[in-house]
Amino acid sequence: MTRTHAQSGFSLIELLIAMGLLLAVSSIVTSALMQMTKSQTTIWNRTEMHSGIRGATELLQQEVGQAGRVSMPGTTAQPGVMVLSQAVNDVGGAAPAAMTTCDPGTPTTNASSVNVNTTTGVFAAAGLPAAYELFTTLDGNRQELVKVASVNSATSIAACFLKQHDIGTVLMPLGAFATGIVPPTGIVNGSSATVLKLYGDINGDGNMVYIEYTCDTVAHNLYRNVMAYNAGSKPAVTNSEILLSNIIDNPGGTPCFTYQTTTYSAQGTLFTFVLDVAVTLTVETEQIDPVTRVKQTETKALLNVSPRNVFTAWEMVGLGYTDHIQSTPVSVTALLP
Repeated sequence: MTRTHAQSGFSLIELLIAMGLLLAVSSIVTSALMQMTKSQTTIWNRTEMHSGIRGATELLQQEVGQAGRVSMPGTTAQPGVMVLSQAVNDVGGAAPAAMTTCDPGTPTTNASSVNVNTTTGVFAAAGLPAAYELFTTLDGNRQELVKVASVNSATSIAACFLKQHDIGTVLMPLGAFATGIVPPTGIVNGSSATVLKLYGDINGDGNMVYIEYTCDTVAHNLYRNVMAYNAGSKPAVTNSEILLSNIIDNPGGTPCFTYQTTTYSAQGTLFTFVLDVAVTLTVETEQIDPVTRVKQTETKALLNVSPRNVFTAWEMVGLGYTDHIQSTPVSVTALLP
């Protein structure tokens, strides 16, 4: 006789139930993963947007605060200053005799031509608009404020000296530019609601630069165009100058840049001082949010960014000390349009 053996296994009904449970668990896990992916995308979009606008506003705050600082590169051996290579008004020596008719108000009248170690970074322009750079001689009781009437060569200037100065006397530009933040009024082609213009030794390295921030909500870009303050022409704005590429209109039509201004007369010129700059920027995420199906937005507002150098110059004028208020360089005026 042949003995039969029972065979154990899953029935069809058991198999269908197991597959159903597996599909249900897989569906739950997949749904959770998809939701997590959407959340991570939302967080990533917002993080990228926040990081971009935070970096841009921090740079704006730093450069606005530094605007108006006056300096000159000098030389490697003597950075930041200009040094006389000959004596001035030394009647007993071979240097120029005293200019008794020298007029500090109009330094081109009978100005003395003297040799110096360098004129790099020195500006001077007579006529209209006049722009005289002010230097202070650092030689004790002979100290005086000197207006540079013209730059004759790489090692010669013409200026109005009223006191005697020895070879090696250091001259340093002190004070600040009244128009370090180019005001929206009182100067042609000044700053506006969409274009912030500023200049000075922004990086604190002795080299003065001119910077334009352009808020273009049509192209959705915030541009930062930087050049030497005495550049022969303004370079065209290109994609390499884009600081933010997701700018949109501010809520309620708030302008990107607004200015608190006041006017004062210094050195015979009526200056408009910008005491505070308000910056308002609105950006959107690069990608559509997978949860809300729209782009997220963020508005960043810096309401009181004070250009400390310009503010200090304004305070000095208010106290009657106008001898260190630097005029607007003609080269900067030429870059404004």
